[in-house]
Amino acid sequence: MSDEHGHEASGRKPNRLINEHSPYLRQHAHNPVDWYAWGDEALSRARAENKPILLSVGYSACHWCHVMERESFGNEQIARLMNENFVSIKVDREERPDLDQIYMDAVQLLTGRGGWPLTVFLTPDGEPFYGGTYFPPEDRQGMPGFPRVLNSIANAFHSQPNDIRQNVERLGKALSGLADFNPDGGELMPDMAEAGARALAEHYDRVNGGLGHAPKFPNSFVFSLFLRMHQATGDLEFGHMVRETLARMAQGGIYDQLGGGFHRYSVDDRWLVPHFEKMLYDNALLARLYLDAGRALGEPEFLAVAREILDYVLREMASPEGGFYSTQDADSEGQEGKFFLWTSAQARTVLGEELSAIAERYFDITAEGNFEGVNILHRTISVGEAAGLFKKSPDEMERAIGEIRRRLFEARERRIKPARDDKILAAWNGMMIGALAEGFRALGDERYLKAATHGAKFVMARLWDGRALRRSYKDGVARFNAYLEDYALVAGSLIDLYEASFESRYLELARTMADAILERFLDADKGGFFFTSDDHERLITRSKAVFDGSTPSGNSAAVIALLRLHGYTGEERYFVEARRTLSLLRTFVEQQPFAFSHMLEAIDLYQRGAAEIVIVGERGAAGLDEWLERLGLLYLPNRALFLADPHADTGFVPELLRGKSQVGGKLTAYVCRERACTAPITSFDALRRELGD
Repeated sequence: MSDEHGHEASGRKPNRLINEHSPYLRQHAHNPVDWYAWGDEALSRARAENKPILLSVGYSACHWCHVMERESFGNEQIARLMNENFVSIKVDREERPDLDQIYMDAVQLLTGRGGWPLTVFLTPDGEPFYGGTYFPPEDRQGMPGFPRVLNSIANAFHSQPNDIRQNVERLGKALSGLADFNPDGGELMPDMAEAGARALAEHYDRVNGGLGHAPKFPNSFVFSLFLRMHQATGDLEFGHMVRETLARMAQGGIYDQLGGGFHRYSVDDRWLVPHFEKMLYDNALLARLYLDAGRALGEPEFLAVAREILDYVLREMASPEGGFYSTQDADSEGQEGKFFLWTSAQARTVLGEELSAIAERYFDITAEGNFEGVNILHRTISVGEAAGLFKKSPDEMERAIGEIRRRLFEARERRIKPARDDKILAAWNGMMIGALAEGFRALGDERYLKAATHGAKFVMARLWDGRALRRSYKDGVARFNAYLEDYALVAGSLIDLYEASFESRYLELARTMADAILERFLDADKGGFFFTSDDHERLITRSKAVFDGSTPSGNSAAVIALLRLHGYTGEERYFVEARRTLSLLRTFVEQQPFAFSHMLEAIDLYQRGAAEIVIVGERGAAGLDEWLERLGLLYLPNRALFLADPHADTGFVPELLRGKSQVGGKLTAYVCRERACTAPITSFDALRRELGD
């Protein structure tokens, strides 16, 4: 018997995690540790036996989580220490981001740093008093070994209860303070989004693109904000930073040159050596960023990268039921990145002599390797430069490189693939559905609209019960009360799907999500939204998710969804609560723009407002498809799109535009900004000029 990560059971009876749905939890099912999942059973036992809780949080694609599992949780002696002195709880952060945020905040307050695996020690009531991240199995490089930590904590818990209580109270007060935002009544600065973008631009790496130094993350929202400011201010420097960064990322090892899709981040400055896991959310956000940048900057290559990302997701991450899986692992056959790495001999065997010579120059394949004796494929020269070097025409070289990629990809497909976490998460599916809908608008590929529609149908059939969303789905079972980010990102994706299909039912569903946010997550006293709903399990604090990281915070996603819906429905309460949230966080956004990069996009939408674009014409009217196709190729970050049938009540049309008619039976457009509309427009070129493109 082996678990889903390939660990042999060695004849040992599996622990209770064998009954869990999470692939990450099941990876620990054959540990000698007496693991529990988070729940009443574990918490009741800790209270009954007065034992501290050892909380371990991670996710299935986390390399160092696997390392600690092999070194410590699979070690009989260390497991005995854990079993004798603690109630040990394992949590999948992707299923329970509420727990992850609270206890990650605690560890960051304690140590000044965080990450996964997250290791936190709690009282039987769930209150944190000590923690860290990865601990080695013995003292190493200044880090205490895990057995020493376990012994020290167990002794302190029973022999120094006053010290433990002081730690608990100090941390509890600090954690409460993190959620205690107070509105100050001040107004947003008129150029707040631009000021935030310029502060972020000071960290731009002018040599390699991206922000800061190694490790280097894509920072999708920062560069999406830069695109907005490029459009809003006309400052070419913002466009330059986006162009250079996206080009270098797409050429680097962080991008899968054969199969498409981005790895999690780069461990070096040059985007060469990635952490090899692939996350659904990264690829959803980056597909959208490349689509926007391709349109805003006139870069067809960026649109091609977006297409490859979307095709990767449809090939590798789409479930037959319509949802999208969460992650692909960094490791295969017990080695990080093995699936993606090549020796020069392997490449030569697949390609033959002539193509190998091209591949070695184009993808930097050498006998000595560019990473620990093997090669990470990355592009070192352009197709045109390769054509010159090998005395071929650009078209001939394009075909040769296409053949190289095809052969290497097919050979790689025969390897043992990294494990895939096949649970389906509401928020991450929202991001992917939205990216596919936007992919259809920009690229015109019906497969993307079909996949987005299929995904939305899955979410509403499997994760929505008519009253509430569930967070996670696996093996036919939907679990866990959904969080603010789930509702907000699903709402946003439904708006995206409306703009791609003009099917009004998607706006109705988006309104349902928005109404649930206002009903169940709103802080009516201070403004903003709580991480968890009002009927959620009671935890040690009810936090507010306000900081944007690799994914948008629930609050920034909610503000954008509410502002967009206000543009479609005119419902003032959506606008009012979005404005209250921005007012609540105003000072923090000014002081820490890096933590609010997506919220700065929300501020841009709030301050510039949406252009309401209404096309009056029947479905199937001559020229309509061409208008929509050309409209989809424009970069319009702040928009509300309407298709109004002159002979039917389409429901979602702004009051200002009701009764607007076609001119001479032709397709006719109106653009409204700040409650004022243009004269009727009957040619697409005139519409494009009105939209400023």
